[in-house]
Amino acid sequence: MKTFAIAKRVLTELSRDKRTLALMFVAPILIILLLSLIFSASSTTNTKMGVVAVPTKLEQRLDDTEHVTVKRYTTESAAKKALKTDRIDAIVQHKDNQYDLTYANVDAAQTTAAKMAFKNALTNQTITGLQQKLAQTTAALAAVTHQQPQKQQSTKQVKIINHYAYGDADTGFFNKILPILIGFFVFFFVFLISGMALLRERTSGTLDRLLATPVKRYEIVFGYMLSYGVLAIIQTLVIVLVTILILGVQVVGNIGSLVLINLLLALVALSFGILLSTFANSEFQMMQFIPIVVIPQVFFTGIIPLDSMANWVQVISYVMPIRYSGAASSAIMLRGTHLSALWPEMIVLLVFLVISTILNITGLKRYRKV
Repeated sequence: MKTFAIAKRVLTELSRDKRTLALMFVAPILIILLLSLIFSASSTTNTKMGVVAVPTKLEQRLDDTEHVTVKRYTTESAAKKALKTDRIDAIVQHKDNQYDLTYANVDAAQTTAAKMAFKNALTNQTITGLQQKLAQTTAALAAVTHQQPQKQQSTKQVKIINHYAYGDADTGFFNKILPILIGFFVFFFVFLISGMALLRERTSGTLDRLLATPVKRYEIVFGYMLSYGVLAIIQTLVIVLVTILILGVQVVGNIGSLVLINLLLALVALSFGILLSTFANSEFQMMQFIPIVVIPQVFFTGIIPLDSMANWVQVISYVMPIRYSGAASSAIMLRGTHLSALWPEMIVLLVFLVISTILNITGLKRYRKV
């Protein structure tokens, strides 16, 4: 009977904790629906290819290939500039009897699609050429009954050389998502540690005693952010450097720029962690924010192509901080983009930081007993 009494008491307490009930029953449903929207999106890979001095017929066959867009460039330098700025995914250049293909290679799926599109177009072009030559030879033999044996013309074999702007032929999907994963781990751990730490300060009464002093609310918030910010800096450096040095991942751009972007994200996570900890009364309730605030961000960061989703689903990604840090980190690591070209992403992260900091300062009013 005591067992049933204990069970009844626990169930009664749980029934009063609406947040726990929502986590158990509502959150899984929301996440499943979210995954359904994301993974049911079109998996078609669209490829943009630039051509330089490519025969017109081959260019036309490439352009006629489904999900392939072709743009002609007059010079190799113009095509490479477009490749670096992500306007195209691959370059096809014709020199004598040789084709040089250069791939951005930031997405293994797009590289594979570009290779297949070119090979199919070239094969079809070769077959058409052979058919035309056969028809011409047949017509000539039918028109001339007596002729000297013709010297067989040798056909030069077309040579294809592949180049990669990033990585090599073995570069896979992991290299594409790694910049996003770095940001995710930075955000996740900073968010969790800062939120838990401030919650402990509040539940132990330390924050109440601090608020009873003449210290300004913004001084308290900045003090917490400065102290945990030092830890965030160290953690960001560790994650970035270990990823590069131990995994041996190639970074085309400046490592300092990569650290700076992720440090800015860590400060956003720090501010978010402090903000949401004000709505929790225990560590368990703080953990409940993870499947709602942190996990959904992974699906809107570019791991799954955003342009394959419905427009209204894409809109959700604009309120996800990791989306902007992931885009900036990918540009630095995979394309070597300079930090000065990433000011839109940095401004958005700063806006997140400023807004959440203001909300933190305002939120401390509820704890100050005046």
